[in-house]
Amino acid sequence: MPAWLTVVGIGDDGFAGLGRPARRALLEASVVYGGERHLAMLPARLAARRAAWPRPFDLAPLLAERTGSVCVLASGDPMLFGVGATLARQLPAGELRVLPAPSSLSLAAARLGWPLQDVATVSLVGRPLPALNAHLHDGARVFVLSADGRTPAALAELLNARGFGATRMTVLEHLGGNLERCIDGRADQWSAGEVAALNLIALECRATEGAPRLPLTVGLPDDAFRHDGQLTKRDVRAITLARLAPTPGELLWDVGAGSGSIGIEWMRAHPTCRAIAIEGHAERQRFIEHNRDALGVPGLQLVAGRAPDALEGLAVPDAVFIGGGVTVPGVLDACWARLRDGGRLVANAVTLQGEAALAAWREQHGGTLTRIALADAQPLGGFDTWRQALPITLLEVTKLADGADGTFRASGANSTRNTSSTNAASGINPAICTSGTSATPADSPPHP
Repeated sequence: MPAWLTVVGIGDDGFAGLGRPARRALLEASVVYGGERHLAMLPARLAARRAAWPRPFDLAPLLAERTGSVCVLASGDPMLFGVGATLARQLPAGELRVLPAPSSLSLAAARLGWPLQDVATVSLVGRPLPALNAHLHDGARVFVLSADGRTPAALAELLNARGFGATRMTVLEHLGGNLERCIDGRADQWSAGEVAALNLIALECRATEGAPRLPLTVGLPDDAFRHDGQLTKRDVRAITLARLAPTPGELLWDVGAGSGSIGIEWMRAHPTCRAIAIEGHAERQRFIEHNRDALGVPGLQLVAGRAPDALEGLAVPDAVFIGGGVTVPGVLDACWARLRDGGRLVANAVTLQGEAALAAWREQHGGTLTRIALADAQPLGGFDTWRQALPITLLEVTKLADGADGTFRASGANSTRNTSSTNAASGINPAICTSGTSATPADSPPHP
């Protein structure tokens, strides 16, 4: 089918700033869709019917137009956080033609002299403000696409709260148009109030003393999370995430999520990584909501409930982590049944009962078991000694299809993964524990 839809990128300079192909497409169109601001830029001589986007936004009326020549107006480059990208996910490439204009990012980079490839980009259009938190690093440059004229003031407040009050903010209004204007200042001295609705914010991040340092590697400090002790501790978390192996676009189930630390760090691994946290404890649900915002992944989905019942209807996962509930009947089997072919399941246990459940499940389904033991050097009188943390048993298994019969098997069946350590001076090293390690059962064991 030939392209029936043309998406025209238009700047703040309006119809006069369009190239010849874009003008011709609009002049020949039978209908033009767009926002009211964009439609108002069209000259009166244009014969096409003008159709403003419905509220709430819906593509259905546009997609029903598949006859004649249809145009859509979009800001700047339609494929950059724009309707062009949305349409490209729903239409075959042959049905869609895109004629971009310079994006607001390109114009801002040109005004400021910033190499565009060195600048992170965050869109707050239809997205919560805490999405910026993942990009706050001392010395980082960030372009923020504002939701409206109130975004800069809200952003300055967030920067101050996060210890980045020294950040230089540059608000660029109406880029490329007659009303273009630049407002510059520090976040901790910001007083501009509401600005033009059409604006972009450029940030040169500067951390003040005491600002949290959140590295991009897995294993954030434990105090980066709000929790009640049900937390996969830093070093165990780093090992667990290495086994889960997040890659772009994948979905994780974090079952018995506790503080949400595994799902949060999974999503921080790449902007397209997705996670669902399943947690039945009301206070811990509030911890997850706080932590996902504070650590810059507000898109983490929270399911209030307990596995296996709470798993019903959830999207098929690429990976599953079970940090709580391995002894609950049906949890391991339900997660395994829903896991996609090629997906990874990792489960941690700290009690003897949990370890027995993992060992029994492995006897039936295969996989590898790892014992993780950590020790920290701590004072003992005038000397130092090793203080052992509770050992963790980790099950790791990959779901592989056997072939034509559609049955599944596990990788690494009936094998045990061995690692070794020398308990170096840092005192933070994984090690294999020998049998005979004692543990005291508890009604609510620490979250492994």
